[in-house]
Amino acid sequence: MDRGHVTTPFGRSMTFALLARRRQIDEAPPETKRNKWKLFRAVCEAREELNVSDRSLSVLDALLSFYPSDDLTPESDLIVFPSNAQLSIRARGMTPATLRRHLAALVDAGLILRKDSANGKRFARRSRAGDINEAFGFNLAPLLSRATEIETIAAQIAADREFFQATRERITLCRRDIIKLIQLAKDGCVDGDWEDLHSQFRSFLASLPRRPSLEELELLLSRLSKLRTIIVKLLNDHDKTQNMYARESQNERHIQDSQTQSFSESEAIHDAEPLRTSGPSQVAEAISLERPASGPTADETQFKKPTLPLDIVLRACDEIHAYGPGGSIRTWRDLLTATSVLQTMLQISPSAFHQACVVMGPENASVAIACIFERGGSIASAGAYLRDLTRRAAQRQFTIRPMVSALLQSKARAQSCASAVSNPDLTSHQPPSSGSTRLSPRYMG
Repeated sequence: MDRGHVTTPFGRSMTFALLARRRQIDEAPPETKRNKWKLFRAVCEAREELNVSDRSLSVLDALLSFYPSDDLTPESDLIVFPSNAQLSIRARGMTPATLRRHLAALVDAGLILRKDSANGKRFARRSRAGDINEAFGFNLAPLLSRATEIETIAAQIAADREFFQATRERITLCRRDIIKLIQLAKDGCVDGDWEDLHSQFRSFLASLPRRPSLEELELLLSRLSKLRTIIVKLLNDHDKTQNMYARESQNERHIQDSQTQSFSESEAIHDAEPLRTSGPSQVAEAISLERPASGPTADETQFKKPTLPLDIVLRACDEIHAYGPGGSIRTWRDLLTATSVLQTMLQISPSAFHQACVVMGPENASVAIACIFERGGSIASAGAYLRDLTRRAAQRQFTIRPMVSALLQSKARAQSCASAVSNPDLTSHQPPSSGSTRLSPRYMG
């Protein structure tokens, strides 16, 4: 990649934008290296933010196909010089006028740069050995210099899409819960203004636009969750009252304790069954606040809420902060963005990450990746390890809490050891044992 050299365009005016892009190429880190097709997929993901169309991406795909190596490196000459005829063939037969328009769009988007010869032709000068001494055509260096920016944008879009889809599915599950719980209340003649609650439910759904934003979906989910909590509380109060009456009638008949306990347990299971099977994890969690449940169903393993507060996760996984938007993490969405970047670094396949999101929920899956990244070299294959955690979570043999707790305890032990080493005078206060001075457990970490 030639540095410190500015080539003005042939037949066009020089602009400050071209000068700025040339300067961006010169300031790019020399160790930057990317696979051209992986970087192209990131450009496709971020195309709306980069303001390029799908036809322009077809032209960029054709230009990349003329670059002989799969890796873009600053040491290589990133100039491709195809003729319009060759470029049109690889761009699916695009007409010359359309080709010129989309080449200009790629230049305006800052993805390529023209390096024009004296007469505006594209060609390369070769040595006697056949090596290229100098080439004139399209420079792919801007694409490489903006690789980190493009990958960050693509990761943000992918995280938002995952979060958007998860929010939509949570709304669907919440709607199903509310409909079936209201029907249960009506069938069981439970006291309450169920028609009014059903009207509120319909008004919440009617307020959602045809193409809602993520913020509008989150607002609807919050309203539906509160409404579901109210319905569950009314049903739980009714169930408690019925159980109390049943116990009083049993005491009047003087039934033996063992028989009373057996009857109460079977009745509780019978009454709890419609609630437990008619809703996913959110309903089960709300009911568990009032009385213990017999265990989560298969649906309850999907799209769980975060099992730990975000600040505790960030204390245990402080290495992930640098990969958040702006170098910090403030919300769960920021954590999802950071783990989307780490997913590529740790070579975790999209299918493994998606399956983890389905089984554990997007937030808990992101916490698992953050813990894997925090443990560093102690895990040989991050993708295989995440798949194993997902399999164990689906079998209810794994939760995030012990994993985060282990990291916190490890950090606490390390800090205690560092404190003991940096304060050796603390050992002088300990009583001697067997002719030697030993640190107390408080300072041993």
